[in-house]
Amino acid sequence: MMSLKATIVLLGLVWSFQAAIGIRFVIDREECFSHKADYEGDTLHVSFVVIKSDSQWHFNEDGVDLVIHGPTGEQVHDFREQISAKHDFVVQKKGVYRFCFTNKSPYHETIDFDVQLGHFAYYDQHAKDEHFTPLMEQISKLEEALYNIQFEQHWLEAQTDRQAIVNESMSKRAVYKALFESFALIGASVLQVYLLRRLFERKLGMSRV
Repeated sequence: MMSLKATIVLLGLVWSFQAAIGIRFVIDREECFSHKADYEGDTLHVSFVVIKSDSQWHFNEDGVDLVIHGPTGEQVHDFREQISAKHDFVVQKKGVYRFCFTNKSPYHETIDFDVQLGHFAYYDQHAKDEHFTPLMEQISKLEEALYNIQFEQHWLEAQTDRQAIVNESMSKRAVYKALFESFALIGASVLQVYLLRRLFERKLGMSRV
């Protein structure tokens, strides 16, 4: 009996594993990705963060567009001009879902994109013991919670990476601006000294005449 229950636990865990993808890519104009949902009623978690631009002097505060299409081509959800976003929705139709990004900026943008499909499996068809079924459901719920925590951590890490890159770029720009102002001040001082010397030499020559 214990061996049978152990086998059921193992099978239950295998069947409740969730499909997830996490990718960081560079977008020029448009990029699309696909993800298959095998069951209706599952929860699809989506997040993205615009990490950086290929220009050191440019920050894409306008963000990018993301349009989610269902298996029959219908639009499920869209994000317009977003730097970062998270969204969860229940799968109404099983099939392939498409996620299409559009970059309106003239610069290449680096995007961190994460998709996770949460599937909660019921074990009535496996467990015959009425005391064992609630345990299996709690295990599945716990696994779902762990995946959600991982999904949240990935999104926060991407946000942190973006902020670090923005801070570093702003620091470089501040240093370059300070150096430029210093060189400009030195140049103005040298020019002022030169003009004063010329003026004194001219006055001295006129006084000798």
